[in-house]
Amino acid sequence: MNGDSDMTLAFELEALKEVASPESVFEDARSWTTYIGVVSEKPTYVVTNFTRKNRVRQDFFSGPRGVDESLEGVKDQFDTDRYVFIGTTDDDEARADELGWEYLDIEDAAEAADWTMGSETTPEEIEPDTSRDDWP
Repeated sequence: MNGDSDMTLAFELEALKEVASPESVFEDARSWTTYIGVVSEKPTYVVTNFTRKNRVRQDFFSGPRGVDESLEGVKDQFDTDRYVFIGTTDDDEARADELGWEYLDIEDAAEAADWTMGSETTPEEIEPDTSRDDWP
């Protein structure tokens, strides 16, 4: 996804959950976006727990607001040439269109940016946890 770097990129939480490494996705996207964050209808603590666990450093998140209000607020607060919303459903696409955001399905975004989807990793690719040698 080597496009315009003057871009605000928003992931719907469920879309971000579908990639193998949210941390790697954010690191990569930071190289070609200006602002990046996560929005969701879920409570704030759900988004915060997910992003902390996955070491995702975001410029914005939905907080106590829903996705629509969050996307409107982000667009008002962050002035960039493009606003791209990555989601997973037809509702996400309709929401983006209604709010003036470009929409990308997570699978299309992953293909364009060469991100690995979670279902693409095989057990052989996941390194075993060897930190507990003393466990029976």
